[in-house]
Amino acid sequence: MSARVPKNIIRWSLRFCSQRFPRKQRNFLNTECFSTHPVRLWCSKQNQKCLSRSLACSERFYSQNRNHNEEMDEINNVEQSFPTDVTTLTQRPRLSPFWNHLERCRSPSDVLDLTRMYSPTHHQVSNCLTHMWFSTKKMSEEQRFYELQLMFEHPEFDKFLQRAMKSVQFMRNNDITYALLSLVKLGVPQRSYVVQTFLRACQEKLSDFDEKNLSILASCLKQMDGPNVDALKEGMRLVVEVSLPGIKNVVALQTMMNLLGKDSPKDLKQKLERKALSMSDQFSLPNSQHMIRTMAAMGFYSKPLLHVCSKRIAENLHSIPFTRLYQVLLSCKELLYRDSHLLTEISEYVASTLDIWTNKQLVLFLSVFEGLVFCPSALMEAYAGKVMENPNALTLKDLLCVLKVYSSFNYDLRHRRQQ
Repeated sequence: MSARVPKNIIRWSLRFCSQRFPRKQRNFLNTECFSTHPVRLWCSKQNQKCLSRSLACSERFYSQNRNHNEEMDEINNVEQSFPTDVTTLTQRPRLSPFWNHLERCRSPSDVLDLTRMYSPTHHQVSNCLTHMWFSTKKMSEEQRFYELQLMFEHPEFDKFLQRAMKSVQFMRNNDITYALLSLVKLGVPQRSYVVQTFLRACQEKLSDFDEKNLSILASCLKQMDGPNVDALKEGMRLVVEVSLPGIKNVVALQTMMNLLGKDSPKDLKQKLERKALSMSDQFSLPNSQHMIRTMAAMGFYSKPLLHVCSKRIAENLHSIPFTRLYQVLLSCKELLYRDSHLLTEISEYVASTLDIWTNKQLVLFLSVFEGLVFCPSALMEAYAGKVMENPNALTLKDLLCVLKVYSSFNYDLRHRRQQ
């Protein structure tokens, strides 16, 4: 009974603060005011968050000038953690020719052309948005920019957004979260009517979201800001705390930990730590790498959890590319965590595979080891020999950085003077 009470309270408070969706908008990329009345989200400690309905900007633009490649890693992790659910977005029962036509669409404009031929159902609207986003993922940056410009200038785009706003209250939770994520990824202004409407739908149904929906929403909110988003994040903290015992997916847990961030209460961080430790036997190598980065993002130092992840990483160094290994070291530096076994293993591994790394990568390794105040003897010895064999391979900037690292550790190279 005790578990039901807080969940019912959260559901009541979230639904109490939700109001009817605006139905009559002239332009769904404009950001005019919904209403002058704020919406309140009541939290368990009687602190209130107001969801402001006043939206300042009235511009219509087609891109927010973000690098899509930088945002793909995390959402790809979320997608891979629910493989069956993601694939079913385009593998529905073929009750009409619509599905066959949708699969053949290769750009957002193709999908919009299709919506002119067929009137999509509430569920199909979400699938259209998802397909529009997926169709741009493998494009080059220049092609993506061009296709998104065509999408925003397409005569059917406003009509499609109007249909999406009318459909949102009839969509399933899974469709709502994927549709919102697709809108954000496509560069639809976050303060537009359509995005704010989907945010309010998430707010209204938040207490009914399962771990998959919460994980997708967390990935989406991480890229957004504003008073409505802040209040929704606060609501998510309440829901996550209640639903934490039922979370069974490691990536979903990490995504929500990342969203909760450094401002999370200490007791909630400790609950997340206990939950993560209880799932540590499920950690894959990518899970272990991402957990250390997540803890750095939360500003939370958990020695038992770091030890579990470090052990897994040290055993599989040969499978980790440079970028992820470097990010792990940066996260350890941010957490002031120095596992001598892990750092020694990394130093010896890089030294034994010196030829596969570029000079820039090796300099970055040395620099981050200096930041960790750990002397990577094996790496420094091997790299000194490489530099002496081909001193012209280093730029002046790299050479100064290398000299700084060696001098900071007072590393003795007298036995190499004759070389």
